[in-house]
Amino acid sequence: MGGEAPEPRRLDRAMSFGGAGGVPEEALHLVLGYVEDPRDREAASLVCRRWHRIDALTRKHVTVHFCYAASPARLLARFPRLESLAVKGKPRAAMYGLIPDDWGAYARPWVAELAAPLECLKALHLRRMVVTDNDLAALVRARGHMLQELKLDKCSDFSTDALRLVARSCRSLRTLFLEECIIADKGTEWLHDLAINNPVLVTLNFHMTELTVVPDDLELLAKNCKSLISLKISDCDFTDLIGFFRMAKSLQEFAGGAFIEQGELTKYGNVKFPSRMCSLGLTYMGTNEVPIIFPFSAILKKLDLQYTFLTTEDHCQLIAKCPNLLVLAVRNVIGDRGLGVVADTCKKLQRLRVERGDDDPGLQEEQGGVSQVGLTAVAVGCRELEYIAAYVSDITNGALESIGTFCKNLCDFRLVLLDREEMITDLPLDNGVRALLRGCTKLRRFALYLRPGGLSDAGLGYIGQYSGTIQYMLLGNVGETDDGLIRFALGCVNLRKLELRSCCFSEQALALAIRSMPSLRYVWVQGYKASQTGRDLMLMARPFWNIEFTPPSSENVKEDGEPCVDSQAQILAYYSLAGKRSDCPQSVVPLYPV
Repeated sequence: MGGEAPEPRRLDRAMSFGGAGGVPEEALHLVLGYVEDPRDREAASLVCRRWHRIDALTRKHVTVHFCYAASPARLLARFPRLESLAVKGKPRAAMYGLIPDDWGAYARPWVAELAAPLECLKALHLRRMVVTDNDLAALVRARGHMLQELKLDKCSDFSTDALRLVARSCRSLRTLFLEECIIADKGTEWLHDLAINNPVLVTLNFHMTELTVVPDDLELLAKNCKSLISLKISDCDFTDLIGFFRMAKSLQEFAGGAFIEQGELTKYGNVKFPSRMCSLGLTYMGTNEVPIIFPFSAILKKLDLQYTFLTTEDHCQLIAKCPNLLVLAVRNVIGDRGLGVVADTCKKLQRLRVERGDDDPGLQEEQGGVSQVGLTAVAVGCRELEYIAAYVSDITNGALESIGTFCKNLCDFRLVLLDREEMITDLPLDNGVRALLRGCTKLRRFALYLRPGGLSDAGLGYIGQYSGTIQYMLLGNVGETDDGLIRFALGCVNLRKLELRSCCFSEQALALAIRSMPSLRYVWVQGYKASQTGRDLMLMARPFWNIEFTPPSSENVKEDGEPCVDSQAQILAYYSLAGKRSDCPQSVVPLYPV
């Protein structure tokens, strides 16, 4: 591929069979059955009505990237034979407490209108949505006999009563995913019933929930579910999991548990993981517990240390024994020294996540933080990286240039510059960002959250100019004037989703910029020069384009007179085939042309 832009998708070869009308129907069914990329599917469906109809009948999976962008009825009419459906709800900002609880994204219409009519549906994935017990009961009544996969990702408003109904009724369930859901715990019977009724279960995940764990139920799960490969749970002391690990012969991935009594190595000395274990994420692990991992560290492919109490030295010692890691997630306590060990040891690494750690200045000073030194080392040493997400205390243009030079497989890059240091070595980052974007030609997702002065108008223009392959972007504290935003927008021809935070742009410039991006389907903005009514946002009005404005609030103001984050104005705008939204909360003002 080199540095050349990807060749445009063409249907010339398909048409060479004798034209769209000349391809036998049976052949089209077979060929489209192997086409999974939704963009390829979309291109094929536009050839002619017959191809459009066959695409509708053979499409197995659809992702609705925003629940208000389409209606359930329209989806059913277009794809009546779906086997798998994913629906995304609230904006990503909901994960950071920036979206009110009553905002919307209710699962009810999707379940009520699709569960029964979609007779082939075997898998449902809902993300950041409000799901009630009644919704899950309706799903079980309609699809329980054939449901194989249920993923509720960061959802809320249901209870363990509904989970018990799922466990009793969905006896073909292979995947149950509940990570980071807010679930009312009304008893542990659901897990017991799941173990009894679902012998084909492969994946169970209720990590980062507050659900109670009964060790006997986990042992029953291991005994009955011989195919169980992945288990992620809430807090449960590791001494209570010894029996489960002994019985779970097929287990390859585990996350959760807890080392509740720190420093009691003798207490945890009998903890032995299954021999096939290659993915691990432990909770509340301290220095004394690290040796538990050493016996099988060489075969680990995925390691999550975000929820441990490890020091920089602990990270160095452990990671030095993990040469086959493909995925690593840590907090920035790993420091530049720890990332140096990653660079020297983990040559196969594909995904690296460095989350924000403790904000205590004393702890940071003792343990260090992540800067351009660590990122440069990783870029040079781990050249198979496809994903980098990092919170850094300092950064330079040179570090970004190194990533652009060495990380040619990078598809997703996300950088947050923390504000704990008074001085940053090298700002603005214009040239480094340009070099990274020019070098990483496979980038599809790009996030850059800086500090004021971190990127000039010229740098913002570079992002637009060199973002030809990027489809999702998050930018914070970038640019200097409205002119920089307009220059950025004119270059973003393929951008489909944009999120902006804490920027200096005017309402009018935002509207004009959004209007200038031809592929944009969704935009969310918080923190800009907002009016009280959002009047200038109407400059971006067009058919099928919904605009939702959350006015600034004067209730929460800092001592310096600046509004708090949760009181800043917000904009959400998106294309929708479902028409006007009917369930906006009082805090949201829909804007429509007069």
